[in-house]
Amino acid sequence: MEDNHAGALSRIPELLLSAGGVKMLVLGFGTASKPPATPEATKLAVLEAIRLGYRHFDTAALYLTEEQLGEAVIEAVKLGLINSRKELFITSKLWCSDAHAQLVLPAIQKTLTNLKMEYLDLYLIHWPVSSKAGVYEYPVKKEDFLPMDSEKVWASMEECQRLGLTRAIGVSNFSRKKLSNILACAQIPPAVNQVEVNPLWQQKKLIEFCKTSGVVVVAYGALGSVGTFYGTNRVLRSEVLKEIAKTKGKTVAQVSLRWAYEQEIGVVVKSFNRERMKENLEIFDWGLNDDERKKISEIPQSRACNGQDYTSVHGPFKTIRELWDGEL
Repeated sequence: MEDNHAGALSRIPELLLSAGGVKMLVLGFGTASKPPATPEATKLAVLEAIRLGYRHFDTAALYLTEEQLGEAVIEAVKLGLINSRKELFITSKLWCSDAHAQLVLPAIQKTLTNLKMEYLDLYLIHWPVSSKAGVYEYPVKKEDFLPMDSEKVWASMEECQRLGLTRAIGVSNFSRKKLSNILACAQIPPAVNQVEVNPLWQQKKLIEFCKTSGVVVVAYGALGSVGTFYGTNRVLRSEVLKEIAKTKGKTVAQVSLRWAYEQEIGVVVKSFNRERMKENLEIFDWGLNDDERKKISEIPQSRACNGQDYTSVHGPFKTIRELWDGEL
């Protein structure tokens, strides 16, 4: 087995999830892009990520990257980059049109078929809303949105874990109120809430709530999600972050990722550029000082991914304020 990047791998710390001692590497490699990358580009990027030392990969039914991720893992084993799939942590997500109690099990089985895997490490409810069953599209038609029966859908997620189809279950884009509703009915509590977090949207109250509830926060959009439909350059253009990066001899991306790591949360970051993929791994052998943390804490706050596409006069959330329960 090639071990050229064992040093990089050994430097990535782990977070312990509530699900029976499951450990998750704090830094994950994202596969979402808009417009979508070609299947070959996605597969090659995942292979290169594995070479560099990434072992945590994030996909979703919506991203249309499950098959390419699975193919890359098979190729990585053949090439001797890893011994087996067991060395990886794989996350995928339940799409809105499958967020119905009777469709959760078929959905995870389809995801596993796409990945050519027997189990996931983490399966998330992608958004706290359902849509018309059998319709797979984004954006969802406004008339297709439906209220999600969160108690029944969560019970089906729990069944996926009991059946061994996933080692842990969780949610994504859930406000404190919506997460509380799941916690109140759960026999197996969510292990993770994956939400937008970066220096320009720090989510301090949500992170604190999740910590006290035993839920690990995983950040997406840590660099502003450039290259997605909702992404912006605002994180990478932040003058505060630029100043800190210049002082420390780091990139703005590294400063942002280091800041997230210091919040004791997980981070999923997406870049298919080899040099940036490598740079994003190099955040664990240095730290921010108190003055730098203070400057970052004073950056004006606003969401980039406001969820407007998940609101509808026909659905359960008419406005983004309702979607996020006022957490704007």
